[in-house]
Amino acid sequence: MPLPRITHHGAKDSVTGSCHQLWMDDHNSLLIDCGMFQGQDARLDDEDLALEFPIDGIKALVVTHVHIDHVGRIPHLLAAGFTGPILCSEPSARLLPIVLEDAFKLGFTRDPKQLDRYLQMVEKRIIALPYDTWFTLLDTGTQSCRIRLQPAGHVLGSAYVELDVDNAEGNASRVVFSGDLGAPHSPILPDLVPPEHADLLVLESTYGDRRHEHRQDRNAQLKAVIERALADEGSVLIPAFSIGRTQELLYELEDILHDALDDEQPQRPQDGDSNDAAGSEVDWPRLPVILDSPLASRFTKTYRELQQFWDDEARERLADGRKPLAFKQLVTIDNHQDHLRVVDYLTKTARPAIVIAGNGMCSGGRIVNYLKAMLGDHRHHVVFVGYQGQGTPGRAIQHFGPKGGYVDLDGERFDIRAKVDSLGGYSAHADQQDLINFVTRMKTWPRQIRLVHGESRAKQALASRLRECYEEEGIKVDLQENL
Repeated sequence: MPLPRITHHGAKDSVTGSCHQLWMDDHNSLLIDCGMFQGQDARLDDEDLALEFPIDGIKALVVTHVHIDHVGRIPHLLAAGFTGPILCSEPSARLLPIVLEDAFKLGFTRDPKQLDRYLQMVEKRIIALPYDTWFTLLDTGTQSCRIRLQPAGHVLGSAYVELDVDNAEGNASRVVFSGDLGAPHSPILPDLVPPEHADLLVLESTYGDRRHEHRQDRNAQLKAVIERALADEGSVLIPAFSIGRTQELLYELEDILHDALDDEQPQRPQDGDSNDAAGSEVDWPRLPVILDSPLASRFTKTYRELQQFWDDEARERLADGRKPLAFKQLVTIDNHQDHLRVVDYLTKTARPAIVIAGNGMCSGGRIVNYLKAMLGDHRHHVVFVGYQGQGTPGRAIQHFGPKGGYVDLDGERFDIRAKVDSLGGYSAHADQQDLINFVTRMKTWPRQIRLVHGESRAKQALASRLRECYEEEGIKVDLQENL
């Protein structure tokens, strides 16, 4: 039974630019994601409105989640004349216009009238699909295609895509696109449940060559890093993407602050004790957590409004009267002048503070101003909690910082004297074992798997592990780690 043909327009042999075209026949197709290339994958013509593929016959766009490497080329798709629907989960339907508004401002224009027309066009195209509900995309009597979204546990609204495709020759196939799969024990989000079966699985492989250690105790690790950093009498800079990672960090920082404040009960000095002997080295009640990203602030507000999609633990905190994403010590910086004043103040005073700013790979956004001003001061710490793509400033800081190296930011060289930490366990992506589990916990394993969204080493390592699993079961699989 021939499987549907798939053309990959991005994330074929890299981790960005996800875009996959599934052909229902020779003339009709749909897109799964339409993402931007980033880091070393970025292309010189990214600001050009022209796509690299024709859009004729594309009936719909399915969005797995709203990260820019999965949706960043949607403005280009619309500019090319795409008029079909944009299918996504209900939370993504709320988040996607925010992402595309920002992408339109950066790549096209900030003119309010044009922006308003564009956003109206986007919102008219979006069809919000409830999880675990079939939607018929095409049914001509001789061929059909229906789609179902399931929670993927990566960011709020993320989904893997199940497609049932029946063609005119009477061939039926279940095709599953993983999108980006989440790791277990992620804050706020319920853990994903694999599909029952797939004939063809298009599987991400971002961390196909490694395991995420310490997910269970990452909260304690984060607290230890903060205490170590603040002992140097400086600030903690955390580059983070506006959606997903930022909200996870706020959630866990609220928990750290909540526990630390509970522990800091006043104690009566004993004989011989000095007045300042008791208490923590970190002044938790006065420690500000600064969220310096207007985009992240908008996403965080929307996260708070979508509490019905949170997991049980997060909703229990709400029931206890806690505010995981809006706690007392959270300071939100929106306008640019306030941002510059905070950078200047922290640079001059090195006041203990935790700063979360975009973007996560330090290739732009407000984090760059902090880095320019503070990388040269040994009192400060930069803490990475996510993947740093090859060719990004974040990767350079992460790699060369501990060696006393330098990084180029906006064409200028900056020495790295600040301390650099990288925390494990904070990836929003499934690791190798999680990806294996996604396959092996299906009732019927896929007979063909295509690995995408990963660097060559990661794909090859995951392919090797999958082959071992299939060989143990005596099953033949057409595993393509290089398409």
